[in-house]
Amino acid sequence: MTYDFRPAAAILTGGGARRMGGRQKALLDVGGRTILDRQLDVLCELADPVFIVGAEAAAWNERGLTAVADEIPGCGTLGGIYTAIVRSPRARTIVVGCDMPYLSGALLRHMIDMDADVVIPRSRHGLEPLCAIYARACADAIRERLDRGELEATAMPEGVRVKEIAAAALGTFGPDDLLFANVNTPHDYERVRTIVETSSNALQDRIMDDR
Repeated sequence: MTYDFRPAAAILTGGGARRMGGRQKALLDVGGRTILDRQLDVLCELADPVFIVGAEAAAWNERGLTAVADEIPGCGTLGGIYTAIVRSPRARTIVVGCDMPYLSGALLRHMIDMDADVVIPRSRHGLEPLCAIYARACADAIRERLDRGELEATAMPEGVRVKEIAAAALGTFGPDDLLFANVNTPHDYERVRTIVETSSNALQDRIMDDR
C-alpha cells in the first residue's frame, strides 16, 4: 500500500508523571512557551487532525484539541500508541510524547514521505517509538502483543513494513540532545531548559521550523 495523504497526529499524555510531582508535562514552560504549544506549531503544519491520547483537561479544550481515553488502560506507552492508531481518522498517524519540546518539522516531513507501515528514527539511544509514524495496518499486531502482556514499545509489530531512519542520517536534522529531548524527571526538565539557554537560536529554529 502507498500512503500519499496527510496523516493525523496524536500527542500521548498518559501516565501520572509521578517523577514530576504530578505536573502535566505538556504544560511545562520551555523557552517561554509550553511544550504543548511548541509541539502544535510543528504538528499543525503537517497533520490533521491533531488529538490527545489521555485524560480530558481544560488545556486541551482551550486549544481546540479532542482527547481520547486509552482503549486498554494500564498498558503504558504501547497502549497509548495502539489507542492513537485505532482512534485516528487517518490511515497513518504521527505519534509523539507530550514531553518533547523540540519536535523537528523537517524530520517529521521526511518521515511522512517514506512509504512504510512504521517509520521510526533510531537515535544513538535506540529506537524512538514516541517520535514515529504508524499505519492502521499495525493495529492488529499491536493488539495481540497487548493481549499477551508484551508492552515493550520499541519492539516493532510483526508482519508490517518498517523503515528505520539510522542515527547517522539524523544528523541532517539536528543533534539527538535536541531532536529527542524529553522531560521525565526534574533533572530532565533542567537539562532541557539548559539546552534552550546554551543552543543557538539558529539551531533551534532549524530543528523546529525548517521547511
